[in-house]
Amino acid sequence: MKKLIIFTCLFFVFLLTFVSNIQAQTTKKKGISDQGKGAIIGGAGGAVVGGLVGHNVGGALIGGAIGAGGGYIIGNETRRAREKKERARRIAWRRAHPRHHRPYTKTTTVTTVKYQ
Repeated sequence: MKKLIIFTCLFFVFLLTFVSNIQAQTTKKKGISDQGKGAIIGGAGGAVVGGLVGHNVGGALIGGAIGAGGGYIIGNETRRAREKKERARRIAWRRAHPRHHRPYTKTTTVTTVKYQ
C-alpha cells in the first residue's frame, strides 16, 4: 500500500510538471526584474556570509535579509540607469531625425489682404 501511494504521488508530480511545461512553452515568459535578481543574489550571498561569520542559523537569516535588501537597491539603481540611458538614446535620435517626429503636419497658411 505504501508503494502504491508513493508511485501515485510521483505520477501526479510528473504529470503536473509535464502539463506546466507544455503551457509554459506556449506563453511568452516575462523573466525576472533587475530588483528581483539583485535581491536573490544578495540574499544568497548574505546568508552564506552570515552563516560563516555567525556560525548559526540566526546569522544566516540576518545576513540573508540584509543582503536581499542591498541587492534589491543595487538592482533598482541598475534598472534606473539603464532606463535613463535608453531615454537619452531616444531623445538623441529624435533630435538627429526631426522629420520623423513632428507632432503636426507642415501646412502653408494663406493670408488674405483686403484692398480698399
